[in-house]
Amino acid sequence: MSHHCADDQRSVRDGHSSNPAAMVAIVATLDTKGRETAYLAHVIEQSGRKTLTIDVGTSNRRGRGEPDSGNARVAAPAELLRDIAASAREEVNELLRSGTIDAIVGVAGGKGSAVFSEVVSDLPYGFPKLLVSSARPALLAELALHNDIILYPTLVDLFGINAFTERVLDNAGRAIAAMRYVPPQDQRKRKTVAITAFGVTTRAANRCAARLAEAGIDAIVFPANGAGGRKMEQLVCAGEFDAVLDLTTTELADEVVGGTASAGPDRLKAASRRMIPQLVAPGAVDMVNFGPPSSVPAEFKGRQFYSHTPFTTLMRTTVSENERIGRLTAERLSQAKAPTLVLWPAKGVSDYDRDGGIFRNPEADRAWLDAVRRHLPRSIMARDLDCHINDPEFAEVAASWIVEQLTPGGSSRADV
Repeated sequence: MSHHCADDQRSVRDGHSSNPAAMVAIVATLDTKGRETAYLAHVIEQSGRKTLTIDVGTSNRRGRGEPDSGNARVAAPAELLRDIAASAREEVNELLRSGTIDAIVGVAGGKGSAVFSEVVSDLPYGFPKLLVSSARPALLAELALHNDIILYPTLVDLFGINAFTERVLDNAGRAIAAMRYVPPQDQRKRKTVAITAFGVTTRAANRCAARLAEAGIDAIVFPANGAGGRKMEQLVCAGEFDAVLDLTTTELADEVVGGTASAGPDRLKAASRRMIPQLVAPGAVDMVNFGPPSSVPAEFKGRQFYSHTPFTTLMRTTVSENERIGRLTAERLSQAKAPTLVLWPAKGVSDYDRDGGIFRNPEADRAWLDAVRRHLPRSIMARDLDCHINDPEFAEVAASWIVEQLTPGGSSRADV
């Protein structure tokens, strides 16, 4: 799922004002979940809320190119689902803009769950989104990577109304009836900065957040675990932040090498598109994430590993991999028009990459910096500091640069 900094996303976020009479939208495939939808609507209305149903079923719908004969082209199921989801998404966005709805709930199986995820993909962070689903856990886990949907796995199939589905729908209906979206103030009183962190860069993130707080700037920290970076990019696109302090770009290592914590192809793009200041550092690019040791692909046999937890195996990146990660970093930053600074810690990029650490490899780290400098445009500076990423000096320089960019009359130069 790819997200772009489109004007319609910002209007969805900004165009809604609180409406006490706003309704709960129900998204469902009425051809297969009609009874469950009617029951859920009844529960919500018994709880004092009005409902509005959006049908995303496929019965009695035809794709583009309606056939006149047996040889005519009929839209493939996946294409038809995309068309239905796009139409429903625009309907939901318009309902939000008009203040007609302030919460949304889906009732679905596997395909319907995927459609629901697309339908709510433009809704603001914090807008109540509840999905009652019988889909397989792996699909629900994938949906959780893309949006702040509240997931309610049914564990039993949604196959009519019975003693088990009644309990699920009763709980879901009462829960969504109690939720209302309260839009943020149009003008934030304080500047807000997004920061990325991982367990091995937490001290740097904490120090940066503290330094920003001293300057009256709020810091919102995102875990650089794939889902966190993806959500940060989406929220930056939506105009939620004034700057990005991207300390931990480890998700690019997973994207390049094939780990489990990639944030996808839109990582490191939103700040450039929104034209807000950004500082980028190579936090935790010394590692690629996998699950338990048994889950590591055979192609990596013989590499250097560390068992971070029984469920997380880290693999040290090589010189050639760090060169590729650095090049990708520079390529994605090359579109930046706002002040941008790359900051490199010479003494290590994570807690495991320091003198005496299990992942210490200065040559591999340096390959990242050299590649960044080769491919960055001249308008963007890459500065190196003779310290570790978790040393106080690094956080002070990084946070102070962000403060300078957000201070009225402050410098806009990248070499401050």
